[in-house]
Amino acid sequence: MIIHSKKRSFGKACHVSLFTLGTMRATENIDKMNYLIKSAHDAGINHLETAAAYGNAEKLIGDSLKELETSENIFRKEWIITTKVLPKGDFNYLKENFENSLKNLKLEKINNLAIHGINLKEHLDWVLNGEGGKFLKWVIKKGLVDQVGFSSHGSYKLIENAINCEVFSFCNLHLHFLDQSKISLAQLALKKQMGVLAISPADKGGRLYAPSETLLKASAPYHPLELAYRFLLSKGITTLSLGATKFEDFNIAKKLINSTQKLTSSEIRALENIENFANEELKSSKCEQCRSCLPCPSEIPIPEILRLRNISIGYGQLEFAKERYNLIGRAGHWWEEKDASFCLDCNECIPKCPSKLNIPALLKETHNLLIEKPKKRLWGS
Repeated sequence: MIIHSKKRSFGKACHVSLFTLGTMRATENIDKMNYLIKSAHDAGINHLETAAAYGNAEKLIGDSLKELETSENIFRKEWIITTKVLPKGDFNYLKENFENSLKNLKLEKINNLAIHGINLKEHLDWVLNGEGGKFLKWVIKKGLVDQVGFSSHGSYKLIENAINCEVFSFCNLHLHFLDQSKISLAQLALKKQMGVLAISPADKGGRLYAPSETLLKASAPYHPLELAYRFLLSKGITTLSLGATKFEDFNIAKKLINSTQKLTSSEIRALENIENFANEELKSSKCEQCRSCLPCPSEIPIPEILRLRNISIGYGQLEFAKERYNLIGRAGHWWEEKDASFCLDCNECIPKCPSKLNIPALLKETHNLLIEKPKKRLWGS
């Protein structure tokens, strides 16, 4: 049975379901893409998110939407599509790649086009004063996109500047229950009537589809992923990215596809219980993520590293924390560049910390806990 879902305004040009099918993990073959898009449709999802950087995802989507019109009566007009371009190249390079995206998606225009990865100041400058801005003006003038936005893995200040620059109508941000540092940025964007998509709240939000016994016990009677989704939806986040690979991945999305209400008292108690469990495990060593310790003379991303410590010890998500920690310095501008081994014990951070944490000691502890051989990344995520 097809679920009819509520929609939220995504910027100025469209309305999308509370969940979005992300297609980065659906690039094996046309059969899998058909299966996932149909499953998304049946779950009430109307928004597909992709990128030219995701291998052959755009072509598979274009082929799949054409096939599903014939085989399942799932029509192209039912879908909102967002694709992305990387912040590099001159106007001709961008124009050629965009035209290739149109061809692959079998579209004459695209609903939403995002600059994929405004992670550095020069990326935003490229949009505001360079070839990127020239390209965006061209696609809008030609009527080839309805609206433009951005995704970012960058600093708080950079994202704030991008939201306030008056160029973008939507943004894709890392918004997670276990990392709430960007929630205020999402609320700023929503106040400006921008659409906000939460990037990977299940996987990069802490691998919550595979919760620890600690999380399962603390979140009862709810699944931790369900609570994390409800937390974001209750904050007004427009839509949550769902990187589905199998039918079961849609179960919670189906349950919550119309869940726009505020948190219930039972949900609030469960979320508080998770925090109480974490506080009990971490005790006085918990990093509150206030960022008062910055800047670090050695340019160590102290809050990010100690956040991974919080997640591994406080919430029991050790494997997730290891994976993220061991990507430091190996993912370019998509992630942090220096791990805790760069600490020189200058101790400048200690008097800045309101919690009076021995930060150098905690950095060393975190490094010893999480360091291991890094795993291969999936695209540029």
